[in-house]
Amino acid sequence: MEELLKELKNKIIDILDLADVTPDDINEDEQLVGGALGIDSIDVLELVMMIEKDYSVKIDSKELGAKVFASLRTLAQYILDNRTT
Repeated sequence: MEELLKELKNKIIDILDLADVTPDDINEDEQLVGGALGIDSIDVLELVMMIEKDYSVKIDSKELGAKVFASLRTLAQYILDNRTT
């Protein structure tokens, strides 16, 4: 889990071009969407595409997305529980 959290932090920073954010700035348990990082619905779409491509995990409804993107830890747990590779 810790390795995946670290990997996701780096991917989020890269994909969303968060130039002033370091992995240490991202708290695994804080609100991910609408929180301190300023992640919005457009950013979530980019992250969903990355998750599907990199981890072969689908997030196919808004309701599921809201639960999965509650925090970085919930996202990592969802990936671990649903990864096929």
